[in-house]
Amino acid sequence: MSEPLYRSVYKDILSRIATGAYPPGAMLPSEFELGDEFDVSQGTARKALTELERKGVVERRQGRGTFVTLRTPESSLFHFFRLRDADGNQIPPELDRNSVFRRPARPEETHALFDHPAEVYEIARVRSFQGRAICHETVVVSAAMFPGLQDRAPLPNTLYVLFQRSYSCIIVTAKENLRADVLDEKLATDLGYEPGKPSLIVERRGFDLLDRCVELRESVVITDNLSYSITLS
Repeated sequence: MSEPLYRSVYKDILSRIATGAYPPGAMLPSEFELGDEFDVSQGTARKALTELERKGVVERRQGRGTFVTLRTPESSLFHFFRLRDADGNQIPPELDRNSVFRRPARPEETHALFDHPAEVYEIARVRSFQGRAICHETVVVSAAMFPGLQDRAPLPNTLYVLFQRSYSCIIVTAKENLRADVLDEKLATDLGYEPGKPSLIVERRGFDLLDRCVELRESVVITDNLSYSITLS
């Protein structure tokens, strides 16, 4: 069975956004213009835009048009930073320490990242809340996909905003594995705890608009009086 016509239009527009042809914040062609370009009806073009809007990739502004969604630090944290306090309120983390360096990719990283890079950037970050370190993150991305990333240091609190605005890379989904562990001596010293402190290990793979794995992240989280919150639907 062939796919609906609007899906072809949807995929083409999605590809243009993913490759930067339609950059963040850009206005898309109108339904009439898209219909003419793809030789489809206005209704088919509208259905493709509606699907993009449902995915959060574009936003429609009454009387103005349809625009590529511009991710903000607030929206990025809301979607991808999952720590909550005892009342269910989101924890706004502070970025304490932040470093980035380029190195050869390990075999498992070359295999996992979609472009199979020979070199990667490794980003090490410590986040805190109310003056206490609560999270150590190690983020790995392809050096070829994010050229010059080290020149942008110090990197911002919300990497996904930087990835979108500077590299037209929009991370829309993440797959995570969680496991319990304890802090080793090195991490304990770095975070200011005793070795053996219970921690939560969150291993994440971030995927872009084309469902390509573009980020590997491991977060070591101290969950004293906090919880890792996930909503299933």
